[in-house]
Amino acid sequence: MVETKIRILLVDDHPVVRAGLAAMLETQADFLVTGEAGDGAEAVRQIEALNPDVVLMDLEMPGTDGLAALEELAQKDLPNKVIVFTIFETDDQILRAVQAGAQGYLLKSAPREEVFQAIRAVYADGSLLQPGVAARLLGQLSGKGGALGGLTPREREVLGLLAKGLQNKEIAAVLHIGERTAKFHVSALLRKLGAGNRTEAVALAAQQGLIAV
Repeated sequence: MVETKIRILLVDDHPVVRAGLAAMLETQADFLVTGEAGDGAEAVRQIEALNPDVVLMDLEMPGTDGLAALEELAQKDLPNKVIVFTIFETDDQILRAVQAGAQGYLLKSAPREEVFQAIRAVYADGSLLQPGVAARLLGQLSGKGGALGGLTPREREVLGLLAKGLQNKEIAAVLHIGERTAKFHVSALLRKLGAGNRTEAVALAAQQGLIAV
């Protein structure tokens, strides 16, 4: 039986860092590094071409940085599971990355086992917010939760599926509706919550006790 490989794209402007990460990740039998990119623009092209399962992306890069790349991916509605992998740990960086579409956030100083676990977690359910990160993020989002009571039953169903990391096509299949209808419900849900993206919507819902982080 062939084990399913988690296909990973590495995005960092330092070739030596990418080489070190690739060597580290490929010690795991279920990981496969399928591509590398040196800036955000190249990352978007690689994601479109390779459709990786998980992306490890630095934020600070020359030219198109990680935040700009995340925003472009969101605009194109590309399915992606991006883990921001950076040396910075500030509330502003965390919030901006999540608002731009990041599914997880890791420091480059994290132990290798933590990196492995993060990749597997994001691959499995599409969301990774470490307890300290989640607490700070929810604190900054505390003023946006008032619309949750106005969600329709269908929107609450969609919210539950978003929390599992499902994309529009998968949501449509589960709910037996068209993909365009699913996209409409997601857009309405984000608008009512005042959320910039799916991960922020899940964070807001967790803050209100509707789902568990």
